[in-house]
Amino acid sequence: MTPEHISYKKSSFGPAFLFLEKDRREALAVYYAFCRLMDDIADEPDVQNPQEQLAFWQKEIENIFDGNPTTALGKDIQKVAEKYGMPADRFLLLIEGMQADLQGRRYENFEDLSWYLWRVAGIVGLATLDILGVKGPRAEQLARTLGFAVQTTNIVRDVYEDIALQRVYLPQDLLERHHLSYEDVLQKNNPKALSAAVAELAEKSKGFYAEAAEIIKTFPRRKMLPCKIMGFVYRANLAKIEKMDFCFSQAVKLSKREKLVNCIYALFKQNFNL
Repeated sequence: MTPEHISYKKSSFGPAFLFLEKDRREALAVYYAFCRLMDDIADEPDVQNPQEQLAFWQKEIENIFDGNPTTALGKDIQKVAEKYGMPADRFLLLIEGMQADLQGRRYENFEDLSWYLWRVAGIVGLATLDILGVKGPRAEQLARTLGFAVQTTNIVRDVYEDIALQRVYLPQDLLERHHLSYEDVLQKNNPKALSAAVAELAEKSKGFYAEAAEIIKTFPRRKMLPCKIMGFVYRANLAKIEKMDFCFSQAVKLSKREKLVNCIYALFKQNFNL
């Protein structure tokens, strides 16, 4: 399938967005359709010429902001970007993150990893806040903290799935503290040490959740409900992994019931404390 013939399906993208008015829900569906497409291009093994497809979408984003989209999704992105004041970096930086995945980029320390976290999570959070009507320096701080919390949880949760793709997101200095090399991780040579390294990253993730919860309190409660739901669900996922002492061989995910419970928590609780 060539890039110009890729189709997409709009959705309300789960419980985090069910409380929003229709226009914002549909705008978020368009943006997350783009995110899902980029993620699939980078991650799905049967995608042909993924670098070329990402290059196509990089050019398409440029076309969109020049007023000349060439795809159905591009035309919808143009409408959403114009309506909610979304700049091109909300799309181009995500593509950069996906390109890093395909290149097998590795990270020396957390500061280095932050380059990646901002592109695949922080910028997504900032785009979401654009659509929610939340802008300014505090919005960027929230996008960074909650985005980093969610993405580091994903790294913890998906560590073995990423190994299957020959990807290691744990920074080199973190691995060295636990006497691991990239090759040890890829070959699963020392699962106990890997669990300890993952647990250390989880502590950093928990710090981001705590910081994000404090920032959320400074914004109108209704606007923050989607952020709170996302935070509670991902924080619960991290807690579930922690209860297993970070000893697992495949991604640990929440059941539908567990997700529903945490959506309810988001309605009444202030902090991501579980």
